[in-house]
Amino acid sequence: MTTANPSPLWQPDQQQIAEAQVTRFQAWASAKYGAPAEGGYEALHRWSVTELETFWQAVTDWFDVRFTHPYARVLGSRAMPGAEWFPGATVNYAAHALRTADDPARADTPAILHVDETHEQRTVTWSELRRQVGSLAAELRALGVRPGDRVSGYLPNIPEAAIAFLATAAVGAVWTSCAPDFGARSVLDRFQQVEPVVLFTVDGYRYGGKEHDRRDTVTELRSALPSVRAVVHIPLLGTEAPEGALAWSSLTSADVAPVYEEVPFDHPLWVLYSSGTTGLPKAIVQSQGGILVEHLKQLGLHCDLGPDDRFFWYTSTGWMMWNFLVSGLLTGTTIVTYDGSPGFPDTGAQWSIAERTGATLFGTSAAYVMACRKAGVHPSRDHDLSRVKCVATTGSPLPPDGFRWLHDEVRADLWTASVSGGTDVCSCFAGAVPTLPVYIGELQAPGLGTDLQAWDPQGKPLTDEVGELVVTNPMPSMPIRFWNDPDGSRYHDSYFDTYPGVWRHGDWITATSRGSVVIHGRSDSTLNRQGVRMGSADIYEAVERLPEIRESLVIGLEEPDGGYWMPLFVHLAPGAVLDDDLRARIKRTIREQLSPRHVPDEIIEAPGVPHTLTGKRIEVPVKRLLQGTPFDKAVNPGSVDDLELLRFYEEIARKRA
Repeated sequence: MTTANPSPLWQPDQQQIAEAQVTRFQAWASAKYGAPAEGGYEALHRWSVTELETFWQAVTDWFDVRFTHPYARVLGSRAMPGAEWFPGATVNYAAHALRTADDPARADTPAILHVDETHEQRTVTWSELRRQVGSLAAELRALGVRPGDRVSGYLPNIPEAAIAFLATAAVGAVWTSCAPDFGARSVLDRFQQVEPVVLFTVDGYRYGGKEHDRRDTVTELRSALPSVRAVVHIPLLGTEAPEGALAWSSLTSADVAPVYEEVPFDHPLWVLYSSGTTGLPKAIVQSQGGILVEHLKQLGLHCDLGPDDRFFWYTSTGWMMWNFLVSGLLTGTTIVTYDGSPGFPDTGAQWSIAERTGATLFGTSAAYVMACRKAGVHPSRDHDLSRVKCVATTGSPLPPDGFRWLHDEVRADLWTASVSGGTDVCSCFAGAVPTLPVYIGELQAPGLGTDLQAWDPQGKPLTDEVGELVVTNPMPSMPIRFWNDPDGSRYHDSYFDTYPGVWRHGDWITATSRGSVVIHGRSDSTLNRQGVRMGSADIYEAVERLPEIRESLVIGLEEPDGGYWMPLFVHLAPGAVLDDDLRARIKRTIREQLSPRHVPDEIIEAPGVPHTLTGKRIEVPVKRLLQGTPFDKAVNPGSVDDLELLRFYEEIARKRA
């Protein structure tokens, strides 16, 4: 339940509201498309989901989406799965990402600012970006790459990764990437599914002040990917290209204008991967047109990005936020890429990058914000963050203490945007709205065009109560399919099995009567004790306030005899001891702040908490191990950051058996 009338932590002033792109869009769409002129964002959102086709037509018009062949209608079919967007239209994502380079006034301004752990900047101008993309796209065509072929990158978050992706999109091929901290098995679990014809690689990467040589891993990838016809070597550590590999510099040296392949709106743009914690990662295919219009809406209207902005999100190429970051180019924004550890040389490193690059929107993980709070970081005391308009967080719900800390330690008038979406749509279901207030612990509102609701098990909408996150109308960036899923059954079962024709995402949320959204964590690992449901995120937020707790993991197990066992695993801070006093304080914290029904049955010290390769806590595989599922069936080893940690949980299960 929500508080009746809480005070906002932040609210925009009248000038901010008037200048926001979403305000100007609403006034324009009112005059041209019949959108409501009054009622602010709430009225605009209601119109965007009830007049879905008109809304998306307005988005393409507002952002001047250039269809090389016109569309017959906005939605050929509204069915989910299987919605048919802009049938008949042809388009090219890369052409839109690079059109700022056509403006003589912007051609020599930064398109990409790159920073590594030395914190020295490298600038790629719009004209240089276009030239390198044009050169590389011509070379890809010369290598025989055709529309629909897959091109893969084993690359860190460097400008070369963005250039390789844009060149791939320009020729109509399909991009897919993994970060170089992924081991060979994890990469092959992904790339072998899609059979790439070109592989972009680095010789290594720098992280935590150390160089990590990946040449042996690259050799392993080359031998295990027979579909690869060409390997491109990027000498991040300064080594020569190995035998048979092409040098990056030789492919990007020509002065050639990009040639953009006209492809159907639903032509594949890239393949993203689910975390794959219990099986092979799902290979999620999204379209050129769908991503183009969804990201223009999300970045232009919700994030309020434009040519005067600098957009920094800490991410790796193995996480959808990298794809989202690169799409900042669509709005003419300068994007900031960072390759390195989030906490090197100290916990406050990301704030230093935001300062040095003049970031106006700084995106990071909720976990990083909480780590800064725990480490006693003082961003505004130690850095000039006057250009930062918005700090956005994702990856997990930002706890209330995180909202307060950003308000106290960055700036009292800071727009704090906790956002939630998924790899599955490569976008946000709910989050940033520059014209709405921010309430502690809440996402501002559902996104435009997204009919987000909380449903009970019978499919009844709920307000101010916990329910399943569902989306009742199609979004352009929903997957066009999964790779190697010919009958669509895996796609259907992933999202549409519970409520036919309605997207069920797998999160517990509360849709509040104020129009905001609260995320409670994954519904497939939700704690359901005596009929009272609680998200694991609520437990973590309370427990991890205690200074002795570095991280925690809570699991709820339905037992064969009808009982319910709920252990809490805690990874302690250095020097802390799990004694009777700490156990009592943990239980008291949960009892008083959350619910006496959700006090754990047992509190167990763990050597660590396992995560996916994109940094999310692994709950379901641990739950399966504790239920007695064999190790090889409970978890996909290539998806876990520290496999040995899971052996600890397997041993707990063995002792309970």
